[in-house]
Amino acid sequence: MALQQPGGLNGTDPSAPAPVDPASSVTTGHSRLEVSGAGGLLTFGALLDLAGIDRRQVRLLRHQDNRYTGFQSPYVLWRDHRDRFEAYQETQAIGDVADLRAPYWASFVGVPGKETLFVGLYSVELVGLLPEDRPHPVTGGTEQAGSCHLYRLAARPELAEFAGRLWIDWGKGYRAWIQRGDRVPKPVLELKRTFGEDPFPGFAALILNLSDIETIPSGWADALRSTKGIYLLTCPKTREQYVGMASGGDGFLGRWREYFANGHGGNVGLRSRELRDYRVSILETVGSAATVNELLALESRWKDKLQSREMGLNRN
Repeated sequence: MALQQPGGLNGTDPSAPAPVDPASSVTTGHSRLEVSGAGGLLTFGALLDLAGIDRRQVRLLRHQDNRYTGFQSPYVLWRDHRDRFEAYQETQAIGDVADLRAPYWASFVGVPGKETLFVGLYSVELVGLLPEDRPHPVTGGTEQAGSCHLYRLAARPELAEFAGRLWIDWGKGYRAWIQRGDRVPKPVLELKRTFGEDPFPGFAALILNLSDIETIPSGWADALRSTKGIYLLTCPKTREQYVGMASGGDGFLGRWREYFANGHGGNVGLRSRELRDYRVSILETVGSAATVNELLALESRWKDKLQSREMGLNRN
């Protein structure tokens, strides 16, 4: 089944988005069907209809797990470690059994900016309690026997061609990560020719929340891992700022992951504040030959410029 937009996809860039038109059409076999959902928009439910899947038999799952601070997100697991993602979603909390009871799961992952990407349709069978200890797919620790339910999942061919390419509007209820397929409409926002991530914006233009650090595109992570320099943390709530230095082997990425893991990165000023989702940006980068003393001098200069000792969280 191929989704077609009137006039074709935009441009020649393989990653160019295809905006969804109210008069969207779907070709299945030799039939070309006009599809519209609530408000004239193409919805995910309409795609289920065309695939011959009863919406009432589907649960929509949006994976964006905040329980494992400092570890890879479900989106990164799906993108880079597909086997671990499959293991992650096949165990679920015992208390969610009623909400998850359905023959099919449509799986989505949350990505930076609170966007929602479709990653596959699965047939589902509840096996029972996890029968034995196994490695936890996110933390690498132990997922204990009997601590959760184990499900047997099988990827379905229906809608498989849209996995990694179809973006929907989940709505404002992000905490409601399990929803029925026949309830709230999920408008299709975008269909890309291939899965692709945004290019790195450059060090000067980069602004992130620390909570996004484990979901950034892999190309961004490579650039940040290979570069050292001076960065700025700001707290949107208190309006305080902190100037820091990335001098370790994993550059900016390694240093920011330390903050993401514990909220303070070992800094006295940050320890004195409640755990916050700081915003991070880069003030200056240095070459690979720069010494620690040179970095310390640059860091001190930026502290003077921004007065982060007098009006911020720097304590030295």
